[in-house]
Amino acid sequence: MIGLLQRVTEAMVTVEGETIGQIGPGLAVLIGVQQGDRPEQAQRLAERLLAYRVFEDSAGKMNLSLADTGGELLLIPQFTLAADTRKGNRASFSRAAPPELGQALFDTLVTAARTTGVGVETGQFGANMDVSLINHGPVTFWLEVPPSGKDIS
Repeated sequence: MIGLLQRVTEAMVTVEGETIGQIGPGLAVLIGVQQGDRPEQAQRLAERLLAYRVFEDSAGKMNLSLADTGGELLLIPQFTLAADTRKGNRASFSRAAPPELGQALFDTLVTAARTTGVGVETGQFGANMDVSLINHGPVTFWLEVPPSGKDIS
């Protein structure tokens, strides 16, 4: 499971002109579900998103996590993160999980994040979404929890 996180001052998702998710300071995270992902990867990615230290402490060092700062989390499903772009001029999506599994694991991730008490908003799985955000820093990290359970980033 992939999470492309961005530290934001604000972010929102709209579908057909209607805002469906909006946060203030926190993390906007694009989520990609891959073949072979299971609920364990969703749980581990939720843990990493809440604990990853991307916010500055009083010394200006990135030593604080979302849990430390009380920030919010906007989770946005994006199957294109699982694309294979190694050849040609058109991406292959053979590594992406099928839609039913992708939605189920995205929902598992959302539930895991919400049980922590952090404010969580979401995009809409399968929808054509418009995402607006202000990336603060900019700070962007690629987190991946592969099916083996060994974090590679």
